Amino acid sequence: MKEEEEKYRDSLATVNERGNRNWIFAKQPKGRLYNARTVVSVCCFLLFFSLPFIHINGRPLFLFNVVDGRFILFGAVFWPQDFFIFGLVMVAFILFIVLFTMAFGRLFCGWVCPQTIFMEMLFRRIEYMIEGTAAAQKVLNRGPWTTQKAIKKILKHSIFFLLSFFIANTFLAYIIGTGELWKIVTEPLSAHAGGFAAIMVFSFVFYAVFAFFREQVCTIVCPYGRLQSVLLDKDSVVVAYDHARGEPRGKLSKKETGKKDCSCTNCGGCSRIIPPPMGDCIDCLQCVQVCPTGIDIRNGTQLECINCTACMDACDFMMEKTGRPKGLIRYASENGITEKKKLRFTPRLKTYTTVLLLLITAITVMLASRKPAGATVMRTAGMLYQERGKDSISNLYRIKLINKTTADMPVTLRLDGIEGRVELIGHPYIRIKAEGQGEGTFFIVLPRHAVSKRKSMLKIGLYEGSKQVLSTRTTFLGPVK
Repeated sequence: MKEEEEKYRDSLATVNERGNRNWIFAKQPKGRLYNARTVVSVCCFLLFFSLPFIHINGRPLFLFNVVDGRFILFGAVFWPQDFFIFGLVMVAFILFIVLFTMAFGRLFCGWVCPQTIFMEMLFRRIEYMIEGTAAAQKVLNRGPWTTQKAIKKILKHSIFFLLSFFIANTFLAYIIGTGELWKIVTEPLSAHAGGFAAIMVFSFVFYAVFAFFREQVCTIVCPYGRLQSVLLDKDSVVVAYDHARGEPRGKLSKKETGKKDCSCTNCGGCSRIIPPPMGDCIDCLQCVQVCPTGIDIRNGTQLECINCTACMDACDFMMEKTGRPKGLIRYASENGITEKKKLRFTPRLKTYTTVLLLLITAITVMLASRKPAGATVMRTAGMLYQERGKDSISNLYRIKLINKTTADMPVTLRLDGIEGRVELIGHPYIRIKAEGQGEGTFFIVLPRHAVSKRKSMLKIGLYEGSKQVLSTRTTFLGPVK
């Protein structure tokens, strides 16, 4: 056997024999799946660049302000006091990723991952437009520096950096909001030196990723690719090569040789040629040439495979040209290939999909049922109860409030389920500014006959006018009976 035929994943596509970086010159894909991915990518671009500017009730749709501890998801504000809800949402999201990967493989990576769609659908397309095809790029890179080469390289990297700068500004808008970003852009640099520095740092990071690091993000940095090895099984749907149909491989030739089948005695030759028992794979290597990570999908599911479907389009094109059925490389499971079954919605996929829908429903209900305000009540430390004459006992408290709405909220406090009253110190109510915080001090006064234990649990209702917006609990200390 030839040496190439004996090799099986004994080297990395992105590393040469000397251990240096092997630059990937991926051939531009063509086909129905590539066209579908283009449509999906355009939708993703529109969402990414427009979401920071979409506001609901004066709030951005998404905001991840880690500096102020303020997060907004679909218009719902999460403060540090809501971290447990935000944490539950993140846990549910991780579980969603795990179940989705177990059922559908790395479908996310190939179709909607920001790294993939920006690299393959934007930056690499610009590279094709300026430097030409993959073969032309390879010749240009290996050739001497000429005026034409310098112009192409300067033009390409200038456009790459401008795009990275634009992406960095949009990315920063998700963190600080469009209002603060506009101030950085329009006001003097001296007033926003930190913000400008953040924009430049993000710009150079994105430029380095899309101009130089490229597929290394998927194979080295991203943990999701490494997780797939423990999440996938033989029923997971992945981009797979049908080895049962494709092997053994054989080069396509215009004149195939084989065993002669003669049924006559004096025809002077054979009337028909039976081709040798070869598989449908013609070993054209088109699937390798279009792969953005440089792997050979025929070696099976690999860490570097991002399920971008470029190999599927390339293989379908060659199968069509040679008169063979399409789908030699397709979405399939390992069991589906070995058992020669078509891709179907199995009970396993139905179960995982049901769990995913339940998770989405739970997250939606969780977000929709959040209270418009938050409260933390603390009994004044170091103080016992106070006797008010012979018939009443009081405790002193401090309350911290947070308003999660976009309007000012005047809040009054009332006891629920027990005889007594709340006495706010200084004002009859606590006014909390829109999306702000407030605090106050108050007494809870109970009649002596209502205090039956050393420590009692009380329920306090927070009201905006006659509408209860929240309820909280606290302890009340009384005399020992």
